[in-house]
Amino acid sequence: MQQNNSNAPLTEEEEREQLIEQARIRREKLEKLTAEGKNPYEKTKFVVSGNSRSVKEDFDSLEGKEVCLAGRLMSRRIMGKASFSHISDREGLIQIYVRRDDVGEDDYASFKKDYDIGDIVGVKGFVFKTQTGEISVHCTHIEMLSKALLPLPEKQHGLTNTDIRYRQRDLDLIVNPEVKNTFVLRSKILKEIRAYLDSRGYLEVDTPVLTPLEIGAAARPFKTHHNALDLDMYLRIETELYLKRLIVGGLEKVYEVGRIFRNEGMDAFHNPEFTTIEMYEAYTDYFGMMDLIEDMYRTVALNVCGTAQISYQGTPIDMGAKWERLTMKGAVKKYCGADYDEWADDAQARAAAKALGCEVPEGERATKGHVLIALFEAFVEDKLVQPTIIYDYPVENSPLAKRKPSDPAFTERFEYFICSHEFGNAFSELNDPIDQKQRFVNQVAEKRAAEPNCNAQVDEDFITALEYGLPPTGGLGMGVDRLVMLLTDSATIRDVILFPTMKPKK
Repeated sequence: MQQNNSNAPLTEEEEREQLIEQARIRREKLEKLTAEGKNPYEKTKFVVSGNSRSVKEDFDSLEGKEVCLAGRLMSRRIMGKASFSHISDREGLIQIYVRRDDVGEDDYASFKKDYDIGDIVGVKGFVFKTQTGEISVHCTHIEMLSKALLPLPEKQHGLTNTDIRYRQRDLDLIVNPEVKNTFVLRSKILKEIRAYLDSRGYLEVDTPVLTPLEIGAAARPFKTHHNALDLDMYLRIETELYLKRLIVGGLEKVYEVGRIFRNEGMDAFHNPEFTTIEMYEAYTDYFGMMDLIEDMYRTVALNVCGTAQISYQGTPIDMGAKWERLTMKGAVKKYCGADYDEWADDAQARAAAKALGCEVPEGERATKGHVLIALFEAFVEDKLVQPTIIYDYPVENSPLAKRKPSDPAFTERFEYFICSHEFGNAFSELNDPIDQKQRFVNQVAEKRAAEPNCNAQVDEDFITALEYGLPPTGGLGMGVDRLVMLLTDSATIRDVILFPTMKPKK
């Protein structure tokens, strides 16, 4: 932000007027260039031989040799017959030295008068090192490849307004190098996860995003309409049911990197559109998935961050240490003293919760299992800072998990927590079609009772698939965005999604 004559910050109106004036000047420059037969948008190709990083890393072999680079003009220090500037490409910044006697009088005059910060340029020249030791390119040719008609934010103030940053991610990436690095790391994280699963015999697959029915799960879907079929359809809230049908079909180890859509609220850990990875493996159980996810996180952290000891928002996290494993009953007893095994019935469980100041519903919707879940959420979750696996969940909130043979009130399900947040969810998958259908029926009834206008239905096609036989299977779903937040030390999910959901500006 520039200062006015009184040395006071510009008002919002003054800033707007200044931007309009700068844009007007740039358009006049474009008109001049076009009139001179130098339309900067006509160029269709510029062959590059390297980038800012490769020139710096290979300086010893490139010194004195010709290179061709292209990028965005990010600074200019105009002098009489020679000027220094910096251009930015995907790998970073590099200095260029532009001299009239090397590029020609006309091109140098144009560089001084017609070029602006933000323009895309192509340069050809030889690699050298300045007297201050900065690796640079001494230009023998420079040309404008695209004219920027809008100015970049002032360098000393940058782009810090998060609303603008998330709405204009392109601008955010231009002026904030750390943002670009976050998304480079996001791509690397996904690559490492895929490599990990592929090396263990998993097959990556794609399943439908549009589904013909609203299932009974608690998540609320986005609804749309297929005109040709005259059919209401729903954006998927999970990839689970289709993936398990592939296990029925004999693929045995499958995973999907999937976009998921949930018509719900937004906060630092939730966006209506997000990315998960779900993986399913025949002939293993939830203990097998515990071992897999712990090893995967450790491997990805080492390959991406170079260490298993990371920091998230100032909290040290040890991804390399053995993850603590607690049953939900054991965790509740450890952190608030309530002992599930001492509750004789549901009423006694509700009384125990009330004594601890934890409110739970009355009646049949507050069973011992519901009370245990409520106590866990109230007293345990925020204590789970280091990677921790919580397993054996009550059947009340685990409609797709297999019951524990030794205790049918619980299921073979686990979630894992880091920095007091859940990062993934896993089961020994329920493969009894009769039990599964009854749980679906109960789930749909609960959803319709809570939302009378919803169209929740039992997924009969999935039940039919189970009737052909699903082998014993372990399954796990993990949030990709949350893992990226963790490994890039990002405070909000919007910092790791390129274009987060935003309310349109008026």
